[in-house]
Amino acid sequence: MDRSQKADAVAELNATFNEVGVVVVTRNLGLSVAQSTELRSKMRDAGATYKVAKNRLAKRAIVDTDYAGIDDFLTGPTALATSVDPVAAAKVVIDFAKTTDKLEVVGGSMGSQVLDADGVKALASMPSLDELRAKLVGLVNAPATKIAQLSTAPAAKLARVFGAYAAKDAA
Repeated sequence: MDRSQKADAVAELNATFNEVGVVVVTRNLGLSVAQSTELRSKMRDAGATYKVAKNRLAKRAIVDTDYAGIDDFLTGPTALATSVDPVAAAKVVIDFAKTTDKLEVVGGSMGSQVLDADGVKALASMPSLDELRAKLVGLVNAPATKIAQLSTAPAAKLARVFGAYAAKDAA
Protein backbone atom coordinates (compact mmCIF):
# COMPACT_ATOMS: atom_id res chain seq x y z
CA MET A 1 0.00 0.00 0.00
CA ASP A 2 1.29 3.42 -0.80
CA ARG A 3 0.68 6.47 1.35
CA SER A 4 -2.48 7.63 -0.46
CA GLN A 5 -4.05 4.16 -0.22
CA LYS A 6 -3.29 4.12 3.50
CA ALA A 7 -4.88 7.55 3.94
CA ASP A 8 -7.97 6.33 2.07
CA ALA A 9 -8.14 3.19 4.24
CA VAL A 10 -7.87 5.26 7.43
CA ALA A 11 -10.59 7.66 6.22
CA GLU A 12 -12.86 4.72 5.31
CA LEU A 13 -12.33 3.05 8.69
CA ASN A 14 -12.92 6.35 10.50
CA ALA A 15 -16.21 6.84 8.64
CA THR A 16 -17.21 3.29 9.59
CA PHE A 17 -16.39 3.90 13.26
CA ASN A 18 -18.51 7.06 13.25
CA GLU A 19 -21.54 5.22 11.81
CA VAL A 20 -21.67 1.93 13.72
CA GLY A 21 -23.17 1.02 17.08
CA VAL A 22 -20.72 -1.72 18.01
CA VAL A 23 -17.21 -2.89 17.09
CA VAL A 24 -16.05 -6.42 17.94
CA VAL A 25 -12.34 -7.20 17.68
CA THR A 26 -11.51 -10.80 16.77
CA ARG A 27 -8.22 -12.63 16.47
CA ASN A 28 -7.78 -14.77 13.38
CA LEU A 29 -5.97 -17.97 14.30
CA GLY A 30 -5.84 -19.48 10.81
CA LEU A 31 -9.33 -19.28 9.32
CA SER A 32 -9.53 -20.88 5.90
CA VAL A 33 -10.84 -18.90 2.94
CA ALA A 34 -14.07 -20.93 3.02
CA GLN A 35 -14.59 -20.20 6.73
CA SER A 36 -13.86 -16.52 6.24
CA THR A 37 -16.29 -16.35 3.32
CA GLU A 38 -18.96 -18.12 5.38
CA LEU A 39 -18.45 -15.69 8.28
CA ARG A 40 -18.69 -12.67 5.97
CA SER A 41 -21.85 -14.07 4.40
CA LYS A 42 -23.46 -14.52 7.83
CA MET A 43 -22.40 -10.99 8.75
CA ARG A 44 -23.98 -9.54 5.61
CA ASP A 45 -27.22 -11.45 6.33
CA ALA A 46 -27.29 -9.90 9.82
CA GLY A 47 -26.57 -6.38 8.50
CA ALA A 48 -23.00 -6.34 9.80
CA THR A 49 -19.52 -6.28 8.25
CA TYR A 50 -16.34 -8.21 8.93
CA LYS A 51 -13.11 -6.60 7.79
CA VAL A 52 -9.46 -7.40 8.25
CA ALA A 53 -7.59 -4.14 8.76
CA LYS A 54 -3.98 -3.37 9.49
CA ASN A 55 -3.68 -2.64 13.20
CA ARG A 56 -1.68 0.52 12.72
CA LEU A 57 -4.27 1.94 10.30
CA ALA A 58 -7.14 0.94 12.58
CA LYS A 59 -5.42 2.63 15.53
CA ARG A 60 -5.14 5.84 13.53
CA ALA A 61 -8.78 5.58 12.44
CA ILE A 62 -10.17 5.22 15.99
CA VAL A 63 -8.55 8.43 17.20
CA ASP A 64 -11.24 11.01 18.05
CA THR A 65 -14.06 8.42 17.89
CA ASP A 66 -16.05 6.68 20.62
CA TYR A 67 -14.03 3.52 19.97
CA ALA A 68 -10.63 4.86 21.07
CA GLY A 69 -10.73 2.38 23.98
CA ILE A 70 -10.21 -0.66 21.74
CA ASP A 71 -6.67 0.46 20.95
CA ASP A 72 -5.21 -2.19 23.31
CA PHE A 73 -7.08 -5.00 21.51
CA LEU A 74 -5.45 -4.22 18.16
CA THR A 75 -2.40 -6.46 18.37
CA GLY A 76 -1.63 -9.54 16.31
CA PRO A 77 -3.77 -10.86 13.45
CA THR A 78 -7.04 -9.05 14.16
CA ALA A 79 -10.23 -8.33 12.27
CA LEU A 80 -13.10 -5.95 13.03
CA ALA A 81 -16.77 -6.90 13.05
CA THR A 82 -19.07 -3.86 12.98
CA SER A 83 -22.79 -3.20 12.83
CA VAL A 84 -25.26 -0.40 13.41
CA ASP A 85 -27.44 -2.75 15.48
CA PRO A 86 -25.53 -3.12 18.77
CA VAL A 87 -26.24 -6.86 18.96
CA ALA A 88 -25.94 -8.14 15.36
CA ALA A 89 -22.15 -8.25 14.94
CA ALA A 90 -21.56 -9.67 18.41
CA LYS A 91 -24.19 -12.38 17.94
CA VAL A 92 -22.81 -13.58 14.59
CA VAL A 93 -19.18 -13.56 15.77
CA ILE A 94 -19.96 -15.44 19.00
CA ASP A 95 -22.08 -18.02 17.17
CA PHE A 96 -19.35 -18.54 14.56
CA ALA A 97 -16.61 -18.75 17.21
CA LYS A 98 -18.54 -21.63 18.83
CA THR A 99 -18.20 -23.66 15.61
CA THR A 100 -14.45 -23.18 15.16
CA ASP A 101 -11.45 -22.69 17.41
CA LYS A 102 -9.68 -20.58 14.75
CA LEU A 103 -11.57 -17.41 15.66
CA GLU A 104 -11.11 -15.80 19.06
CA VAL A 105 -13.12 -12.87 20.38
CA VAL A 106 -10.69 -10.40 21.92
CA GLY A 107 -13.10 -7.66 22.98
CA GLY A 108 -14.99 -4.76 21.58
CA SER A 109 -16.79 -1.55 22.23
CA MET A 110 -20.36 -0.35 22.19
CA GLY A 111 -19.92 3.37 21.74
CA SER A 112 -17.51 4.57 24.40
CA GLN A 113 -18.19 1.50 26.59
CA VAL A 114 -15.25 -0.90 26.17
CA LEU A 115 -16.18 -4.58 26.46
CA ASP A 116 -13.93 -7.54 27.19
CA ALA A 117 -14.59 -10.96 25.61
CA ASP A 118 -17.18 -11.81 28.30
CA GLY A 119 -18.90 -8.47 27.72
CA VAL A 120 -19.20 -9.24 24.01
CA LYS A 121 -20.66 -12.67 24.88
CA ALA A 122 -23.20 -11.00 27.17
CA LEU A 123 -24.08 -8.53 24.42
CA ALA A 124 -24.57 -11.40 21.97
CA SER A 125 -27.05 -13.08 24.31
CA MET A 126 -29.35 -10.05 24.21
CA PRO A 127 -32.22 -9.95 21.68
CA SER A 128 -31.51 -8.01 18.49
CA LEU A 129 -33.21 -4.76 17.58
CA ASP A 130 -35.59 -6.55 15.20
CA GLU A 131 -36.52 -9.12 17.86
CA LEU A 132 -37.25 -6.33 20.35
CA ARG A 133 -39.42 -4.54 17.79
CA ALA A 134 -41.36 -7.75 17.11
CA LYS A 135 -41.95 -8.30 20.83
CA LEU A 136 -43.09 -4.71 21.24
CA VAL A 137 -45.53 -4.99 18.33
CA GLY A 138 -46.81 -8.26 19.81
CA LEU A 139 -47.35 -6.64 23.20
CA VAL A 140 -49.15 -3.67 21.66
CA ASN A 141 -51.22 -5.90 19.37
CA ALA A 142 -52.32 -8.39 22.09
CA PRO A 143 -54.47 -5.96 24.13
CA ALA A 144 -56.19 -4.73 20.97
CA THR A 145 -57.09 -8.32 20.05
CA LYS A 146 -58.41 -8.98 23.56
CA ILE A 147 -60.51 -5.80 23.48
CA ALA A 148 -62.02 -6.90 20.16
CA GLN A 149 -62.78 -10.34 21.61
CA LEU A 150 -64.35 -8.85 24.74
CA SER A 151 -66.51 -6.45 22.75
CA THR A 152 -67.85 -9.23 20.48
CA ALA A 153 -68.26 -11.84 23.23
CA PRO A 154 -71.44 -10.38 24.80
CA ALA A 155 -73.08 -10.11 21.38
CA ALA A 156 -72.20 -13.74 20.64
CA LYS A 157 -73.58 -14.84 24.00
CA LEU A 158 -76.75 -12.87 23.38
CA ALA A 159 -77.13 -14.49 19.94
CA ARG A 160 -76.74 -17.96 21.50
CA VAL A 161 -79.37 -17.15 24.14
CA PHE A 162 -81.82 -15.96 21.46
CA GLY A 163 -81.03 -19.07 19.42
CA ALA A 164 -81.74 -21.27 22.44
CA TYR A 165 -85.09 -19.49 23.12
CA ALA A 166 -86.03 -19.86 19.46
CA ALA A 167 -85.20 -23.57 19.52
CA LYS A 168 -87.20 -23.96 22.80
CA ASP A 169 -90.22 -22.15 21.36
CA ALA A 170 -90.05 -24.21 18.18
CA ALA A 171 -90.04 -27.43 20.17
